Amino acid sequence: MQHNQVKPYQKSDATKKEEVTSMFDRIAPFYDLLNGVLSAGIDTLWRRKAIKTVQTRNTDLAILDIATGTADLALEANKQLDAKEIIGLDISQKMIDIGNKKIQKKGLDNTIKLELGDSENLHYDTGYFDVVTAAFGVRNFGDLKKGLSEMHRVLKPGGEMIVLEFSRPTIFPFKQMFNLYFKYILPLIGRFTSKDPRAYSYLYESVQVFPDYDKFGEILKDIGFKQVKWRALSLGICTIYHSVK
Repeated sequence: MQHNQVKPYQKSDATKKEEVTSMFDRIAPFYDLLNGVLSAGIDTLWRRKAIKTVQTRNTDLAILDIATGTADLALEANKQLDAKEIIGLDISQKMIDIGNKKIQKKGLDNTIKLELGDSENLHYDTGYFDVVTAAFGVRNFGDLKKGLSEMHRVLKPGGEMIVLEFSRPTIFPFKQMFNLYFKYILPLIGRFTSKDPRAYSYLYESVQVFPDYDKFGEILKDIGFKQVKWRALSLGICTIYHSVK
């Protein structure tokens, strides 16, 4: 099964992009709560570690957070890095609305701006950003290489890209426990909380077909990224990929 053939609702007349947009619009009100519950709060730690891998620590950084969702990674970037501008881009307006409330609550309206847009067709100038990030978003691209190529294009030469993404644990018996949890228990929790069990079945399916670890590293190199490194977190539940343009 190819990466881009897995769609949330598997409707033959809809593109993956359309289905992903619809899915996130539906689960937006429950997204943060479920993330925290399902990962036992460890997703916050993953984001913190991801931003810590950014080596560019000079002042006035321009940062783009792709598939920003409710802006958690953008907020973490603001906390750790000296940024003059952070733009969070997402395909779901309802996720952005929730993210904007968080940003306003923290009084960061002047630093973090959230925009509705398509990661595979970025409207930003070539070589504009110092850092481009994405947490749990590239797995949902309709065209993975196109989305990553766009992220590469908008980076300055020498700029860094940080991708945080789910991966498949390889260690016995954790691998088996993880699959059991993701495949059966997660959709059950999703059914009672978000009223959209398919969203959480899709999570499992999309992780299963995503090219993780070295395979993803090879895709990044093919696109033109250099110094590609990856580090598995929490026994391989997710992985940080760091690369340079």
